[in-house]
Amino acid sequence: MAYQVAVIPGDGTGPEVIREGLKVLQAVGQKENFKMDFTAYDLGGDRYLKTKFHAIYLGAIGHPDVKPGILEAGILLKTRFTLDQYINLRPVKLYPGVDTPLKDKGPEHIDFVIVRENTEGLYTGAGGFLKKGTPDEVAIQESINTRRGVERCLRYAFHSCMKRNRAYKLTLAAKTNVLNYASDLWMRTFQELAKEYPRVKTDYTHVDALCMWMVKNPEWFDVVVTDNLFGDIVTDLGAMIQGGLGIAAGGNINPDPGGVSMFEPMGGSAPKYAGKNVINPLAAICAGMMMLEHLGEKKAAERVEKAVMQVLAKHLKSLAAGEMGYTTSQVGDLVVKYL
Repeated sequence: MAYQVAVIPGDGTGPEVIREGLKVLQAVGQKENFKMDFTAYDLGGDRYLKTKFHAIYLGAIGHPDVKPGILEAGILLKTRFTLDQYINLRPVKLYPGVDTPLKDKGPEHIDFVIVRENTEGLYTGAGGFLKKGTPDEVAIQESINTRRGVERCLRYAFHSCMKRNRAYKLTLAAKTNVLNYASDLWMRTFQELAKEYPRVKTDYTHVDALCMWMVKNPEWFDVVVTDNLFGDIVTDLGAMIQGGLGIAAGGNINPDPGGVSMFEPMGGSAPKYAGKNVINPLAAICAGMMMLEHLGEKKAAERVEKAVMQVLAKHLKSLAAGEMGYTTSQVGDLVVKYL
C-alpha cells in the first residue's frame, strides 16, 4: 500500500517538528510494509512574503472538462474575497472606429464608469435549503450588505467621480421600491456621503430603469455605483454598448494601501477557440492598461490606450465586435507598433 501525503511544514518551529515526524512515519512504514510518498508545500509566512505581488493579470477561467462553478468559486471568487478586492471597476468607453449596436450613438455619447461592490450582496454564499429534494423544497439566498462594505464602495465611487474631472456626476442604481432593507442602506449612506463631496452631483435610478437609459441615453452617465448582483448584470450590458466583449476590460480592486488588485478581460475562456490564434486580445491589453494606471504608471497607460485607438481606427474597424481579419499575435504586434 502506498499513501500520498501532502506536507505543509509551515512557519517557525513547524519545519523542525515535522521533519522528525516524517522520520518516524517513514521508519514505521518500513516495519509494517507500507509506503508513504510525501509532497512538501512551502505554504506559510515565508512564501507569502517572498511571492507577494503588486497586482494580478488574469486571462480567463473556465474549462469544458471541469464542472461549472468549481474554478469560478475556487479561483475567481476566492481571490476577490480573500484579497478583499471590494471594487469591481468597469470602464464603458466606445472608441472611434468601433461599432456600437446603439442607433445614432458615438464615442461622444458612451464614456462612463460602473463601480460595482464586489465582496458582499448575494455573492457571499449565505443561505441554505429546507427539505431539499422534496416537493416542499425551499431555497434561501441571502443578500448581505454591511454599512462598512457599502460605505467604502460609495467612497471609492465619489473619489472616482472627482478623478475623472468630467461631469462630476455620480448615479446610484438600486431598487429602493422593492428591496426596502438593502437598498435603503445604500440610499441612506449615499445621501450622507454626498454632503462630504459638494462638487459631485448625485442622482438615483432604479436598476431596471438604468438598463433602459444605458441603451437610450448613455451620455447621461459619468460614474454609476451599484451592488454586486446588479453590477454583474449591467456591466455586461455596458460591454455590449461599447462594442462587445472583445474590447471590454475590468479590474477587481483593493484600493487600500498594500492591497493587491486583479485585472482581466471581460470575456470568458472560449475553449472552442483555444490554440487557434484567432481570439481578440484587445480586452486583455486594455486590462493591462488599467493595471498600469492603478500602479501609478499613468503615462504608460495613456500610451497603451492611444496605441489601441490607433489600431482600431486604422486596421480593425469591427475588431471589438469580434470580426477579426488578423491573428491574435498580429493584433498584439500592431499595438506594440503604435506605442
